[in-house]
Amino acid sequence: MSSDRELPKILKQRLFYQGRKFNFDVATLRLPNGAEGEWECIRHPGGALAVPVTPEGKLVLVRQYRFAAQGRILEFPAGTIEINENPAETIKREIEEETGYRAGKWQKLGEFLLAPGYSDEIIYAFLALDLKKLDKPPAQDDDEDMETVLFTPEELEKAILSGEPIDAKSISSFFLARPFLN
Repeated sequence: MSSDRELPKILKQRLFYQGRKFNFDVATLRLPNGAEGEWECIRHPGGALAVPVTPEGKLVLVRQYRFAAQGRILEFPAGTIEINENPAETIKREIEEETGYRAGKWQKLGEFLLAPGYSDEIIYAFLALDLKKLDKPPAQDDDEDMETVLFTPEELEKAILSGEPIDAKSISSFFLARPFLN
């Protein structure tokens, strides 16, 4: 849905911080009403996420420590899109690394902005079917602390509604996948 309204004009933009996963920009904007101000934005290359479903209909998630949340939260396997990688390649790599499963069938569920109030990060969500457990368990990255957990769709929905710590991208993707789950 687009609008014919004039967009704010960028008067100045500067890189405030450059990190290994994202950059932080500060821009001076002039709004259509003439008001000027500074806006901050986290610039992120985007991420890909899988809603993996075992042949028995169980959903494969990871419970991992997240510094920003100061605790362990439930998430579907996901990862940052690397340079020269498309979202489908990203999630095929990540699902194996994080869960030890390989999917035989993939379906794109959609894409969405994660937090447009302060970030340009887009999440590309996929349904991963025909899962097969790999012979060798995944080797976690040095900066990861996670365990693989299985839920039925009903158990996950109950966990979401009861307030268990689950990230927004996983909740959104679960409801995108829900029509395809038994």
